[in-house]
Amino acid sequence: MTKNVENIRPKVIDLFAGAGGLSLGFEQAGFDIICAVEIDPVHASIHEYNFPYTNVIAKPIQQVNGDLIRNKCGLKPDDEIEVLVGGAPCQGFSLIGQRALDDPRNSLVKDYIRLIKELRPKYFLFENVKGLTIGKHKKFLDEIVADIKELGYAINLPWKVLNAKDFGVPQSRERLFLLGSRDDCRLPQYPAKLNKIITCKEALDDLPDAESFIELLEDDCIETKYVKKAHGYSAQLRCTNKATWKYGYQRKWNSKIITSSRRTNHSDISRSRFSNTLQGAVEPISRFFKLPENGVSNTLRAGTDSSRGAFTSPRPIHYKYSRCITVREMARLHGFPDWFRFNSTKWHGARQIGNSVPPPLAFSLACEIMMVLPHIPFQPKNKIKLGKTELIYADITTASLYWGVDNPIGKRDRKSGIKKRKQIEIETI
Repeated sequence: MTKNVENIRPKVIDLFAGAGGLSLGFEQAGFDIICAVEIDPVHASIHEYNFPYTNVIAKPIQQVNGDLIRNKCGLKPDDEIEVLVGGAPCQGFSLIGQRALDDPRNSLVKDYIRLIKELRPKYFLFENVKGLTIGKHKKFLDEIVADIKELGYAINLPWKVLNAKDFGVPQSRERLFLLGSRDDCRLPQYPAKLNKIITCKEALDDLPDAESFIELLEDDCIETKYVKKAHGYSAQLRCTNKATWKYGYQRKWNSKIITSSRRTNHSDISRSRFSNTLQGAVEPISRFFKLPENGVSNTLRAGTDSSRGAFTSPRPIHYKYSRCITVREMARLHGFPDWFRFNSTKWHGARQIGNSVPPPLAFSLACEIMMVLPHIPFQPKNKIKLGKTELIYADITTASLYWGVDNPIGKRDRKSGIKKRKQIEIETI
């Protein structure tokens, strides 16, 4: 039997990392995110800001191999990697008689499997949309399972679709998860549902109304106070004590500043329609969902990138105010703590949340993997400083220059420049 390993945090590599929902959940469970791979330089910038200790690779997954990751992280060829995580997008399905994995539109999934082969992690977690489990799509899922098994991995079957609302997230969001282990490792279980459902009111009621601050028409943050004392879920996301950081690194941040809260300047007609919409119903013109204060949010979606029209994420209507919720309020409904920053624009910020796995759900999955490892989870003693402030305000052009890569997304159709912001020191108190 392997003896316990103290003062060593097991290593995680996050593919298709986005802003870092999976990264945060695994860090909170006691893992170190040693590498994150993300093609979008704006998302890569936000990951680097929030996880400054992580090696970020801002490249297409097709240009990334096991040797590059190991070299970037300073790993030797025989150094073990505990977990590989990621949600590879899949878009196409082959005709009858052909393998769906051979469809060029599904090449990202093949690259995920390729990196399992090249890195040989002890465990892997594969996340994807629920639709992969339905109808003809199940053929594709069966191929994924078969190909991974051929690499010498066991998979916890039947696979499961988990809903974030069952794991401490005030949002109904179903996603498929494949959980597996190398044949020489103990297979982890799926997490059990929690008994309590968190409501929208519990998530949002302590936040000040963004429309109380004219500054938030031009900026995304304001120095102010919470309107209610932290309690339960809000206390967890405000990180009011050491325990609320779980096994993650405590960040140096200024809790007196509410961030990611840029306002939307709605018309009076829109406000009237929002006001007349019942909680839990859809406003018929905009098709925006109105949050139920004593229920959970609908699934928060990402919208599209500029290559597909740059459609803004459909942010829900607040249950109390006649407006759409802010990015910070979206983050609350997703389980991101208040220290966690997103791009300053509503468009990018909403995409970063809508594309991510809710951290509390990721945490529940990560804890199950930690249970079958010999490591003892612990909270690091050192606090870490967040990344460079300019990473939050980078548009696609400046982010591409920062990473030294070509713009992989394409130029947006509408003006995307970021307005000059009022200088606020946000990193430290």
